[in-house]
Amino acid sequence: MQGLDNWHIDGYNIAICHNWVVIMIIKTKIFEFGNGGYKNLSELAQTMGISVSQIYRVKEGKRRINQKFIIGAVRAFPKHKFEDLFYLAPDPLNDTDYYRQGSAESNQPKRRRRARSKA
Repeated sequence: MQGLDNWHIDGYNIAICHNWVVIMIIKTKIFEFGNGGYKNLSELAQTMGISVSQIYRVKEGKRRINQKFIIGAVRAFPKHKFEDLFYLAPDPLNDTDYYRQGSAESNQPKRRRRARSKA
């Protein structure tokens, strides 16, 4: 696509088009498979070679997907294509951070005025 540059920096996929920056994160569909024939998250974690807590945190959206998770998912679901396991989505935190936090000027500490005594 003309005018579109794509970069991959520290686990983020960044697309820049016409001065707009969109930060994409990797999301997974493995939880839609109903544990993919695994009895529980412990068995899935063992097959993936990662901890149960990491799988749980990814599932709850408290942790982002890293390289070890991707390799483990591909190992745990060998009959699925990569595209069936993962997809890119806009990073929800980066879309709204500016509006949620306000501009730099609005985040400056407010100066209090001293009450003037009448003398």
